[in-house]
Amino acid sequence: MSTIMPAGHAQPERREPVLNTVDRVCEICFGLFMALTFVGAVKAVTAGADEGNKMFFAALGCNLAWGLADAVMYLVRTLVDRGQRLKLAQTIKREQDPAVAVRALRDALPENLEPLVEDADLERIRARLAAAATLPPRANFVLDDFVGALGIFILVVLGTFPVAVPFLVVKDVTTALIASRVLTLAMLFIAGIALGRYTGAGAMKAGIAMIAVGILLTMAIIKLGG
Repeated sequence: MSTIMPAGHAQPERREPVLNTVDRVCEICFGLFMALTFVGAVKAVTAGADEGNKMFFAALGCNLAWGLADAVMYLVRTLVDRGQRLKLAQTIKREQDPAVAVRALRDALPENLEPLVEDADLERIRARLAAAATLPPRANFVLDDFVGALGIFILVVLGTFPVAVPFLVVKDVTTALIASRVLTLAMLFIAGIALGRYTGAGAMKAGIAMIAVGILLTMAIIKLGG
């Protein structure tokens, strides 16, 4: 059903999230797996007094470092992708032969979309780029890039706590390790449900598949001495 906006009232612009569902869920899973594998790796070398505290802060420090690295690489990928798109737009704008410009646009299409796009569609894009008054001279960061990087850092670090908090509240390290792994699997199940709903692949199926990944990873950690 269409909605007619009153005269003089522009329809509000729909703002896309800086990080989509896949970005958010994958970064949380990254934090979970990072903390889980790190806790398993350091378990054998943290015996003694305050073992639980040592494991908590070791896992937290690991995820702080990887969260920072992941955030920085997000900024690098964002700038590189934006620069690549700008370079293509500048090439199309400067190209005098429309056929060459259309071919460049076609070469830039993802392989699975290429058969679905007609040359007439690409010609319209070429014409709009050719008519553009100016293009930025270079790719630059915008505020949302840094918001996205901060979001990635927070999501990766948050992945630490379900895995590491039991070591602060449970004195017996073996019991804390079991609780840690159960909480991790529960969060992986929730993450799988979110991805399943987003992709339409089936929420429960995706949740169970994510648990299977977590169990296999945990078994590998135990096998390796974790």
